[in-house]
Amino acid sequence: MDGYKGFLGLLVSSLLVGFLSVIFTLIWVLHYREGLGWDGTALEFNWHPVLMVTGFVFIQGIAIIVYRLPWTWKCSKLLMKSIHAGLHTVAAILVIIALVSVFDFHNALSIPNMYSLHSWVGLTVVILYILQLLLGIFIFLLPWAPLSLRAFVMPMHVYSGLLIFGTVIAAVLMGVTEKLFFALNSSGYSKFPPEGVFTNTLGLLIVVYGALIFWIVTRPQWQRPKEPNSVLLQPNGGAQEGAGGLTVNFSNVDTPDSKLNHEASAKKRNFTADEVGQRSTM
Repeated sequence: MDGYKGFLGLLVSSLLVGFLSVIFTLIWVLHYREGLGWDGTALEFNWHPVLMVTGFVFIQGIAIIVYRLPWTWKCSKLLMKSIHAGLHTVAAILVIIALVSVFDFHNALSIPNMYSLHSWVGLTVVILYILQLLLGIFIFLLPWAPLSLRAFVMPMHVYSGLLIFGTVIAAVLMGVTEKLFFALNSSGYSKFPPEGVFTNTLGLLIVVYGALIFWIVTRPQWQRPKEPNSVLLQPNGGAQEGAGGLTVNFSNVDTPDSKLNHEASAKKRNFTADEVGQRSTM
């Protein structure tokens, strides 16, 4: 791996910052917000930020970069996809519990639901996240989808995953700010109370964690190496050399048909230099 020390430093830093974000959230609700409970009071609401930061931010970030860990590159791609999907599933479960806690709290105290921008963005990104998880399982993890469909969906899967993660961070920051405005109405948020300063620091930790995850996952030199039996595929399933192709690894998509790999390799060997040049100019 190129820049292994740099990768390791960023990985350790991201895990440390993410873990600190979870710890800061726990300190916030236990020290400043009177603790946790499940009784329809504010104690039940406090589960909402704890589970959202733990699942939707910290665990989701780990799930995004799990393919980048070089000591896992010798593991089968199916195993890594299972770990990837498993981490996202754990995060989704925590998110659902977090939603139940806040709706239960609102209903118990007759507080209106879904009126703020935080709630609109938050519920939207939860729905998109669950859809992304289900589609990922049915298309990439289970051996049902054809190779051409996986090749077509993969770029959208990667893009939507990063978009969802960034939107989650934005929604969390909106939620933290909204809670502080409500909770510090009497003492004055603008007077820099200790809780406000502490929770603002939590928000900065979440932003830094997100930035580190984005940097790690977008460095091409830290991608999982492709196995020797990879071919260039068009989204329509046709093998082709040259510009416009999409690199897809057969072990990545778990195709059961090894014959397709031999045919594609033969096509690649039969390409002449002129043919490659013509396709590049096209």
